[in-house]
This record gives sequence, structure tokens and C-alpha cells, in this order.
Amino acid sequence: MTTMNVLVIGNGGREHALAWKLAQSSKVSDVFVAPGNAGTAGEPKCTNVPIQADDIPALLAWAKDHAIGLTVVGPEAPLALGIVDRFQAEGLPCFGPSAQAAQLESSKAFAKAFMLRHGIPTAQSKTVTDVASGLDFIDTLGLPAVIKADGLAAGKGVVIAQTRQEAQTTLEQMLGGHAFGEAGHQVVIEEYLSGEEASFIVVASGDEVLPLATSQDHKRRDNDDQGPNTGGMGAYSPAPVVDDALADTIMAQVIRPTMAGLNAEGIPFCGFLYAGIMITETGPRVLEFNVRFGDPETQPILMRLQSDLVPILESALNGTLKDSAIQWDPRVALGVVLAAEGYPGAYEKGRPILGLDGVDTDDIKVFHAGTALDEHKQVVSAGGRVLCLVALGKDTHSAQLKAYAALGAIEMAGGFYRTDIGQRAINRQLPE
Repeated sequence: MTTMNVLVIGNGGREHALAWKLAQSSKVSDVFVAPGNAGTAGEPKCTNVPIQADDIPALLAWAKDHAIGLTVVGPEAPLALGIVDRFQAEGLPCFGPSAQAAQLESSKAFAKAFMLRHGIPTAQSKTVTDVASGLDFIDTLGLPAVIKADGLAAGKGVVIAQTRQEAQTTLEQMLGGHAFGEAGHQVVIEEYLSGEEASFIVVASGDEVLPLATSQDHKRRDNDDQGPNTGGMGAYSPAPVVDDALADTIMAQVIRPTMAGLNAEGIPFCGFLYAGIMITETGPRVLEFNVRFGDPETQPILMRLQSDLVPILESALNGTLKDSAIQWDPRVALGVVLAAEGYPGAYEKGRPILGLDGVDTDDIKVFHAGTALDEHKQVVSAGGRVLCLVALGKDTHSAQLKAYAALGAIEMAGGFYRTDIGQRAINRQLPE
């Protein structure tokens, strides 16, 4: 069998998990990760490449020089910049959507208008460019209200305003200030939906869709879903809130109409499509679309994936996704994020991380996110979300116990994590 070189673009926990999984394929000789982190530097068959994820000309030149047979894009920014368009124009297979299709994530306003056009259930909303219009809409909507920067803000451009004063301050900061850079010059205001969230992620190709295992993310920084929104403090798979009947409903009401709508508008989609779903009393409603694998959902999902990921991605690129089957470990995977003191605000980098040796086993894996190697080859912190430790267990509770026990061996000054990841699933499974 001929083998190929694979390039993974990005440096987070999602990219470590993707590189780790792709390297297990018998079809792959080497996995290169640009720029990667301390975790990808230590994986078998994996090598870091010192090119930033948004430096598309340099990535393209490097891929051509190193006979890359498949590129997998992790983060949203290079997708929005059109990396897939550039690679494919040069005949290089690249898994991810075009810049046009990436607008589902890169512009909240585009996504809301698209959902409205195609009857996809979502929250009532309005896009505004000035504070007065925003406050007028919030007065009719009522509080709390959800205020989102229009563009990409690394998962942090969302504020749930509890008071009118908080709403006004947020609008002023987003529209007049530079809290989120260009991402905030247009703002989407939405009604606040109550219910339970779930992440529904599929491999999509044209009108073909292969659902992945369900998962649930924990967005708030603190226990009991308190504190500011983050990029995600932990996740587990499967999510018991999404039973087979609800999965069928989400496919019928959200995923298939989205793919049909994109095709009808001449925007074919190939890549990971992520629907962040709020399960309300009246059914599933879309909170947001992402056009890439979620982070930290990727880590527990790929921990459970028993199939070779490479042929699945190739079949999506080749238009033969309908022929793909996918096998899952029946156990629960639960991942807990270790974050740096101050996250999601300002945080220090360069703090040593101790106790990593010997943590990984057949059913426990430490995925690195914001890490780097210092001049002494010591693993140090280099981001807000530093690690995601994933454990497999026979049920959510046993996976939770194993994850926290293993995490207890790891030390980082100022590091913190939630202690209730998976608790909703555990409570759901307790006898009445």
C-alpha cells in the first residue's frame, strides 16, 4: 500500500487530536502539524512545522514542496481566509469548506439571514451597526439578551447581557471600541434561549452527510455554568440529551435543510459542519454554525472513533461519502480542560507544566492545546486553554472519575479547571 504525508493546520487541542488520530492510519506515513504544540511534537509519526495557521502562501509552498497528499484544516481563521480555495486551485486535496461556505461561521449576520431564508429553526434576532438600534431591539426582545460580534472572535465574542446597562456597555464596546477588532463592527442581537445545549457535528460533502458521535460542550468558565463564556472548558461524548429520535429531528430540520440551502445558493460545502443546538421545549434551535470540528468536542469524539479517519475524509473530498461507515467505542469519553489563570481574559504564558509523564494509558489521553517547548525542552503554557485530558469509562460517571483522578497528577501554577464536566449527563442517568 502506498502511504502519504498529511498536513494538519493549527496548534490547539483539536489539532493535536486530529494529528494523533490521522497518524494511526495505515495510509499515512507522516503527519506534519503547522504550527503544532508541545503535544504534537511528541506524537509518533508527527512533526511540527513552524508556519502559522493563517500564513496561507507559506503553507501552500510548504505543502507543494513536501508531497502532501491530504491537508486537514483545524481552526476557522484560515478557512475564512480561503485556504481551501487556494490549495484546491493548486491541485492539493484540502479538507474544509471554501471561504464562501465558511461565512456560515465567519459572519453571524450571514448565518442568521441564511437560516431565515431556508426555514432553519433559530433564535429571533436582528443585526445592528449602532447602539441605539440595538437597545431598541433589546427593549422589544426583553432580557437577558444575547449579543454576538459578527465576525470571528475565537469563541469569546458572545455576551449574555442580564441588564440594560450591561447590554449598552457591551454594544458600545463592540461597535465603538476594539474589544473584538473587526469582528465586532456589526453585532447580532438574539433572544435568549433556555434549554440544554448539544453539539451536533457531521462530515458533509455536497448533499451527503455522515453524522459523528454526539457531544456536549461546557462553555461557561465556572461550575454550574457560571462565569464568562469561553472557547469551552470540557466536553463529553455521547450526549444522552440527544437520543435517536432527536438526532433524526436535527438531521431533518437543521442539517439537511442547511446542505440543501447551500447547494441551492451555489455554495457547495465539504468539511466538518458543526451545529450548536439548544434543545428547547419547542424543539431544537440553532445557536450557531461552525465550519470545522469543535474544540474541545473533537478530543472526546476522536477518542471514541474506532474507524480510520483518513478514508472518511477522502470519501468526502471524492464525493463518495455515502459509502462510508463509521464505528464508535460504546464507552463514554469525557474531557476536562486545564486553563491558565485569568482565562478567558489576559493570562501569563511560559508556566511549566509538571506531571505529564505516564498519564497516558489505553483509555486516558492528554491532548495539548496552549503548550510549547521552552529552550530546555520543558513543556510550558502558551495559551488560555492549556490541556484537555480525556478519559474513557463505561458510563459518564466512571469517565468523569478517571479524568479528574488523572488530572490530579498534573501541576501548573495558576492552572484551573471546572470540577463538574459531565454532571448534566450523570444527573440525567440517576434514578428518579
